Amino acid sequence: MFFGIFKNIRRLLYLILAFIVLYLVFKKNDLNFFGTDTQTYTVIRVVDGDTFILNNKERVRLIGVDTPEKYVSNKLYRDIERTKKDRETLQTLGKQASEFVRKLVEGKKVTLQKDKYSSDRDKYNRLLRYVYLEDGTCINAKIIESGYANAYTQFKFEKEDEFRRLEREARENNRGLWKEGLN
Repeated sequence: MFFGIFKNIRRLLYLILAFIVLYLVFKKNDLNFFGTDTQTYTVIRVVDGDTFILNNKERVRLIGVDTPEKYVSNKLYRDIERTKKDRETLQTLGKQASEFVRKLVEGKKVTLQKDKYSSDRDKYNRLLRYVYLEDGTCINAKIIESGYANAYTQFKFEKEDEFRRLEREARENNRGLWKEGLN
């Protein structure tokens, strides 16, 4: 009987140890132990209108959002070709979009959510996510709705129809960058 108690205690200790190991693996890999695809962080810096850095040093790229570039890059030159706007104009619009996003999220707690169609990361190793403020506002949608971004539809994503509609409404109502004549 005495050895039976030790056997049960040993099983209990193994079980506790297994849970500790699982917890550490999930925590190290930023996985949610309870299986939801949401994670909460603080935005420490906005890089540009569709990318920012979290307090865990991860870079996040907003799913379905494309803002003008404020930095010289290959994308800036593609946007110049697509819109027929000059570099200075597009960079000014990119700065406006970045400033709008900075005021919206910098220093605030946000919740990240994956998209069932999108990969986890882009080619630059940024997390691809929908981002929500504590009040439930979807940042991705808010930026497009306010006219500071196009719906980025090169890749399929869950909210594509909604984002296309929000962009169309922003254009029709000359909101944000659209009052500046972005095409």
